[in-house]
Amino acid sequence: QVQLMESGGGSVQAGGSLRLSCSTSGYSDSNYCMGWFRQGPGTGRGGVAQIFTGGGTPYYAYSVKGRFTISQDNAKNTLYLQMNSLKPEDTATYYCAAFPGRDCWSGDPDERDFAYWGPGTQVTVSS
Repeated sequence: QVQLMESGGGSVQAGGSLRLSCSTSGYSDSNYCMGWFRQGPGTGRGGVAQIFTGGGTPYYAYSVKGRFTISQDNAKNTLYLQMNSLKPEDTATYYCAAFPGRDCWSGDPDERDFAYWGPGTQVTVSS
C-alpha cells in the first residue's frame, strides 16, 4: 500500500523560505506522477507542481512559477518542494500526492487524477 507523509511545514514571514518533504513507501509500480497541492482558508484544493519519477520537465502552476521548485530523490523515496519568496497568499495546508502511470498529465495537476495522498502539512506566511 502506497503511503505518503509530508513534513517541513511551519510559520515564516513574507519573503522567507521553507522546504517541504514527502516521504513515500509501498510503491509497487515502476513510475508515478508526483504532485504537490495546497488548500488555503476557504478555498478548494489546487495543484501547485508535479513531476514524473521517470524523468522529464516539472510543471508549475502560474502562481508559484519562479518561486517554488519540485524535486525528487529516488534513492531516498522522497519528494521535495522548495518554496522561496513566500507570500501571505501561499498560506495553506500542503499535500503531496501520487498516481501510477507512464507520465503526468499536461497542465495544472488535477486532484481527481491522484490516487494516493498524504495527510498534509500546514504552511503559514505572515506579512
